[in-house]
Amino acid sequence: MNNELMKNVILGTAGHIDHGKSSLVKALTGVDPDRLKEEKERGITIDLGFANLLYSDGLTVGIVDVPGHERLIKNMLAGAGGIDAVLMVIAADEGIMPQSREHLSICELLKIKAGIVAVTKADLIDKDWLHLVIDDIKGFVNETFLKDSAIIPVSAKTGLNIETLKEKIRDISVTIKPKLINGLFRLPIDRVFTLKGFGTVVTGTAVSGAISIDSPVEILPSGIKTKVRGLQSHGKSAEKAFAGQRIGINLQGVDRDSLKRGDVVVSSDRFVPTKVADAKLQMLKNAPALKSRSLVHFYSGTSETIARIILYDTDEIKAEESCYCQFRLNDAVTLLSGDRYIIRRFSPLETLGGGEILDSSPVKRKKKEGVKDLSVFEKGSFKDKIETKIKMLQLKGCFIHEIEGWIQAEIPEIKLAIEQLAKDKKIVKARHSNQEMLFHMDIFSSFKETLLLHLNRFHRDNPLKSGIPKEELKTKMAIHHGYMAYHFDILISLIEDVVTEKEILKLRDFKASLSATDEGVKGKILTTFQSEGFQMPFKSELAQKLSFSEKGLNDILKLMTKEGAIVRINDSLYMTAQQYDKMINLLKGFFSRKNEMTVAEFRDLLGTTRKYALPLLEYLDSNKITLRVGDIRKFMLK
Repeated sequence: MNNELMKNVILGTAGHIDHGKSSLVKALTGVDPDRLKEEKERGITIDLGFANLLYSDGLTVGIVDVPGHERLIKNMLAGAGGIDAVLMVIAADEGIMPQSREHLSICELLKIKAGIVAVTKADLIDKDWLHLVIDDIKGFVNETFLKDSAIIPVSAKTGLNIETLKEKIRDISVTIKPKLINGLFRLPIDRVFTLKGFGTVVTGTAVSGAISIDSPVEILPSGIKTKVRGLQSHGKSAEKAFAGQRIGINLQGVDRDSLKRGDVVVSSDRFVPTKVADAKLQMLKNAPALKSRSLVHFYSGTSETIARIILYDTDEIKAEESCYCQFRLNDAVTLLSGDRYIIRRFSPLETLGGGEILDSSPVKRKKKEGVKDLSVFEKGSFKDKIETKIKMLQLKGCFIHEIEGWIQAEIPEIKLAIEQLAKDKKIVKARHSNQEMLFHMDIFSSFKETLLLHLNRFHRDNPLKSGIPKEELKTKMAIHHGYMAYHFDILISLIEDVVTEKEILKLRDFKASLSATDEGVKGKILTTFQSEGFQMPFKSELAQKLSFSEKGLNDILKLMTKEGAIVRINDSLYMTAQQYDKMINLLKGFFSRKNEMTVAEFRDLLGTTRKYALPLLEYLDSNKITLRVGDIRKFMLK
């Protein structure tokens, strides 16, 4: 991986209100992250603030400064979703406070892996008290991801240990695993504003992919499509920006009022917002019990909405317990399998728990089916997750780009997994509209088995018919509408044993054949037609003559027509091939002498009656052998 792309890390602050987070950020970077007038007047951070910490070797650490007030936790969550490491800030003169605990719990639920504890305002207390505070902090973080992290006393006022803290930030930054640079581009929006002469600008932390000037992008969930007019990353103009960077995007032709925090800028036509998601939920220590079907506040990325939670296999979940669940969201949200989320109590507001999104497009689940799929999505290998998802889609199948927009991963990793599944015969591929569709082998095999069973049965019961009409077969297989009907032709194309002729399906090796009895009837048909000249019996009359069912006779006539033994004039009238050739030769002889022919002349030419002459002429007209002009015919054959 390009080393330049690894030199961008997002560090988020966390901690109680008025513990000096913003002052510390200013001391580290020289930038005051409090950008709102109200924030400066009140001396607290109300909304997200941003600043850059630059190192001489090219490392850039973007710092997201979040508010600490309990009522502004939702703003804190909007900044926490994209961070790689946390700077936990605890004031020496106050120690651990409620929002210290809540912020740390949120960081745990978001699976942030690295961090540092800064003990601010160290200049306000004596050394003995500072040691007690640090000991208390060690106990506080002991069972969390911060248990082995550095605890550094600092003072933004005197500059105590600011340089030491900078070095510690650098040390953890170089160990952080980079984000998915080769994934699809996704940037949850945390700020929207306008710049004079430029128009609408959105900012956020890119969680995957890369973007360039003039790249087509889509804003979800609204579906607005636009292009990138300009880019900034960490305060500098750029031609291209990558996952892991703080990015400002100048959007072309988009009204500021049509965007908001919680929207997502993504690669076009790849992601589908959802209002339903299956997840793994982990409840916090000391959280109140939560009943199934309760309303909760749901947070993911920079989005916030109300959700009804459906607990699987239990009616209630208590503190420190975990379970699988489904969220039914009031508003559509852009989620991927692997995303983290937080839930807070509907009222009064307090953080309850959070976890991982397992399936952002779940199928309708029946109780007897259980949640085996969710166990795979939580614990299975990457390849197993993709296989399980494809299998759950049944005959709906999916396109490769739909898998890319379903799970957090690098695009090459997804394509490799799909190739391995196909090689292992776990899935089958089909071409559709110049794209590859994927079906699980078990689902396809079951479809194939059912279809071949119906075809074999049809050929057995209808040996004279060349095949079964496609719509009739769909009815027999209970495929009436929806994606099964839509994908029917795609699935048929994968079955080598089946041939499609127009709208008729048949087994490749099947040939319509007559029984000994039917062969006898065939001979009688030819003899009867030949003996009657051009006054052949109509089908109903022929059935009576031969004492044969009209349905059975119809099948024999169709087969004889396909073989070329007879010619179908209309559904009721047929003639032998020899009779047809004789009729054409008589017409050629007549028109060699005259240019026009009346119905009476045609009737007399064949030695028949008007009853037969009219349908025969209609056949000749429709096949462009003769041309009707008023009451006469002209010959079209040369």
